Amino acid sequence: MADQDCSTGGSGILQFAPFSSAVDAIFWHKLKEKKLDEYYLNDEPKPLQGYYVNCDLPGLPCRMSIDYCAFDKNAVPLRAFKTHGQLVNTNTIDAFRSLDKKILMDSVGEKMWENIKSKKALEDPSLLGQFILLTFANLKKYHFYYWFAFPAICVDGKSHLKSPPLPLVEVFTQSQISDLQSSYEDFSEHGKAGVGFFLVKTSGEKVELAHLRDIDSNLQASRKLMVGFADPTTLPSNPGWPLRNFLLFLAFHWGTKIDDLKVLCFRDRFRGGRREIDHSIVLDVTLPVINENECPKYIGWEKNKKQKLGPRSVDLSATMDPEKLAESSVDLNLKLMRWRLLPELDLDVVSSTRCLLLGAGTLGCNVARCLMGWGVRTITFVDNSTISYSNPVRQTLFEFDDCKEGGRPKAAAAAEALKRIFPGVNSSGEMLTIPMPGHTMGQSPEAIASVQRDVTRLEQLIESHDVIFLLMDTRESRWLPTVMAAARHKLVMTAALGFDTYLVMRHGLRVLSFPSCSPSKPDLTALPGTSLGCYFCNDVVAPGNSTRDRTLDQQCTVSRPGMSFIASALAVELLVSILQHPDRGAAPADTSAKDSHLTAEMTSHLGLVPHQIRGFLSRYQTVLPACLAFDKCTACSSKVVEAYIHGGFSFLQKACNVPRYLEDVTGITALMADTLVAEVWEMSDEESLE
Repeated sequence: MADQDCSTGGSGILQFAPFSSAVDAIFWHKLKEKKLDEYYLNDEPKPLQGYYVNCDLPGLPCRMSIDYCAFDKNAVPLRAFKTHGQLVNTNTIDAFRSLDKKILMDSVGEKMWENIKSKKALEDPSLLGQFILLTFANLKKYHFYYWFAFPAICVDGKSHLKSPPLPLVEVFTQSQISDLQSSYEDFSEHGKAGVGFFLVKTSGEKVELAHLRDIDSNLQASRKLMVGFADPTTLPSNPGWPLRNFLLFLAFHWGTKIDDLKVLCFRDRFRGGRREIDHSIVLDVTLPVINENECPKYIGWEKNKKQKLGPRSVDLSATMDPEKLAESSVDLNLKLMRWRLLPELDLDVVSSTRCLLLGAGTLGCNVARCLMGWGVRTITFVDNSTISYSNPVRQTLFEFDDCKEGGRPKAAAAAEALKRIFPGVNSSGEMLTIPMPGHTMGQSPEAIASVQRDVTRLEQLIESHDVIFLLMDTRESRWLPTVMAAARHKLVMTAALGFDTYLVMRHGLRVLSFPSCSPSKPDLTALPGTSLGCYFCNDVVAPGNSTRDRTLDQQCTVSRPGMSFIASALAVELLVSILQHPDRGAAPADTSAKDSHLTAEMTSHLGLVPHQIRGFLSRYQTVLPACLAFDKCTACSSKVVEAYIHGGFSFLQKACNVPRYLEDVTGITALMADTLVAEVWEMSDEESLE
């Protein structure tokens, strides 16, 4: 673009001080929020509001400002003058560069020209001052590219000065100046429209201001007219940019009716604790003759710091708190998902979900990393072991130094690692020992007190979190958290590994009086989320000591290295799919029966919400089974949960120390006895075996 100011040049031609843009840094933060949360890929013009003020200090440029409130059409600072703007935020730097600036300028200029011709600007003179802001926001680097335009309507005729500008004190007496100032105070205080443009009426020593709509009545009495405008510059001989379009407005409608036009460049400032207007100037102006059929052109693109027509840029990355910048960047990928792919994605429900990870080993580390990737901000680890030299290559939150001197506690080390990766995460770790069936509790007072403290703390942690991940090495260590979570109606996610197989599942969202687990005609393609089984529902025995009389390879979870990454990712993705489902944890379970999952309707914004995901890595196969809750389950059945609620710690002691106690409570013992009796083959001595 090569627009030039057509009102500069020869002797006597009135010249104007152009606007310079002043952008508050907070505006860019607000633009970032708007882009990510509201605009997405929409690059249609958006309304903005700017303002200018009377300049206090000599030498300061004529500034037009926008700040955090620019998106609020009713927010203008006190003693500021409103300007209407358009924001055009492009999606790429190439679009920013290649956008046709002339077409954009003309589109705004034509609206201003129409406001002048229709006299709409008479009721709202602020329509005479408008601006364009063209931007591109690089939100990865926090670089913003922008170009302002302050459209001015340019016709062949020009405004001239009849004589040099005069200081206010050479036009008005001190009494009139005082009267003018108090009249302006009253005019502003009452909030009359068009406070930036006004009529000045004099009668002897009396001076008062009036609305522009009184021009016609004023010209009926005399062909002389004095108008005023709030001037944002302090130059001794040149008015500010807002006067350009104002003079054109006067010329178009009243140019032939005015023989003598005086313009008061009203400049208001504070000096010595009081306000004064003595530095204002008065212009004696001739208006141009305008052809109503003339097609004007529109100019006003701002020059850059090199005083050439071109955009500017601002880099806010260096001025931001690194932690705040990291937090903004972490959320960027997630918010971009909503632009094209998932407009319905509810990121707030994900980020606000508090996750408790029981187990800080291979699965725990990887689950935590995936949760952070989804924007989860609260992650708590529980583990009772320390880091060994074999851990760091498989457990992604640990390093070699964590293994020295006996090894650091896994839970605390994992929590600290998360904060190093992203300081905005609320992560913590606790070293607890969870009582397990088949593992006898110590009977000494000290041992019992220690276990009681751990149990109480585990109850508090489960109560204060929304989702509990069971990521431990042994089957029996998952039992007590399953019982506690069922009693508190918490969502439980389980991940377990074999050598080349894995299981990821959600537990049914239990209620104490859950419905019959054997409906007459169950829909096996979508079991109700409240009727789904837990990790133990397919067992007919209580969990026992799985580490007793085991060799080293049987005591450790020996898996193909990629298994934990697959299972961890699926566990987190399943959780997020559940959170996006309207029924959350009560969502019906999708299954892979007859390959229906390949054509089934997506039940969550992210897809299916199965009960279980069972994978077989050797065959690269995945199935989605589902099972109903077992009414005699040793972990989630009503009898066990009620026994835990009413019996408390004494119930846990019996479950751990008394063989077959859980089978007796649930009725499995009686069920097994009935089954054995029913299977006895009774026959008489006389009967043949044939």
